[in-house]
Amino acid sequence: DSSTLMNKGLEVIEAHELFGVAYEDIEVVVHPESIVHSMAVFTDGTTMAQLSEPDMKLPIAYALSYPDRTSTPFGAIDWSATKTLHFEPPDMGTFKCLGLAYAAGQIGETAPAWMNGANEAAVDAFLAGNIDWSSISVLIERALEEYDGNAADSIESVIRADRRGRECVTGYVAKRVP
Repeated sequence: DSSTLMNKGLEVIEAHELFGVAYEDIEVVVHPESIVHSMAVFTDGTTMAQLSEPDMKLPIAYALSYPDRTSTPFGAIDWSATKTLHFEPPDMGTFKCLGLAYAAGQIGETAPAWMNGANEAAVDAFLAGNIDWSSISVLIERALEEYDGNAADSIESVIRADRRGRECVTGYVAKRVP
């Protein structure tokens, strides 16, 4: 999911759902150093960011020990060493999955679950060698075109949407579509 930026798309949906932030107010930037993990811009223009070494062990340790903080084997960033941080907008032509995630989130209902299921099946097909990398977004987009507009009124409806998204992509791959 990192190579397609679908992981960032899912985080956009999470930010919208958890914090009620409008999709047009959620901006994704590419940060090659992977030191800044999140940023929030406040109404006065200030920005607060969470920075750490580029290692997922820290957020996992925090999630497992919450609300406590535990020491980690890699320690803090050495700020005495020269650090340069770069940010750039994502290339939406290359990273089409990010745009698909925004679209599914804006549709609402169970569309994000449908998209997630389609993504999981497409990535599985890629990892199995059945499709190339560029087909991942094509298959997800095709699956979203078949989305049937069900309300997310129960866990069962969300699970069913995820399954339907998977089935769409699995069917396309079996028929050699696209």
